[in-house]
Amino acid sequence: MNKRETGKNGEEIAENLLTSQNYEIISKNYNCRWGEIDIVAIDRSETKQLVFVEVKARTGDLFGLPEESVNFAKKRKILRTVTHFFENKKMRLPWRIDVIAIKLDRSGKLRQINHYKNI
Repeated sequence: MNKRETGKNGEEIAENLLTSQNYEIISKNYNCRWGEIDIVAIDRSETKQLVFVEVKARTGDLFGLPEESVNFAKKRKILRTVTHFFENKKMRLPWRIDVIAIKLDRSGKLRQINHYKNI
């Protein structure tokens, strides 16, 4: 699997996880000049929140764990993109940023998934 296929596969796995946990997907691959947010969803649990999800998928550990790539610079880009989202959409809900870290085997099958809320 190449990098693009790994990312696409990871996003599909993350979307399936979220929908199985009562999230409503409202946007995928929202982008602006500041960056891209992989998934925008509404967490329909008791604390209804708008959730901006960064998905990181990897097929090996050579470059570290997937979640380790969400560093300060990446978080800053996500926050700028979230700001752009709110400037252009009429949604006014409490919000948070989550990371879904996915490890796949070389053929693209899921090995491990971690959902980090409110990073």
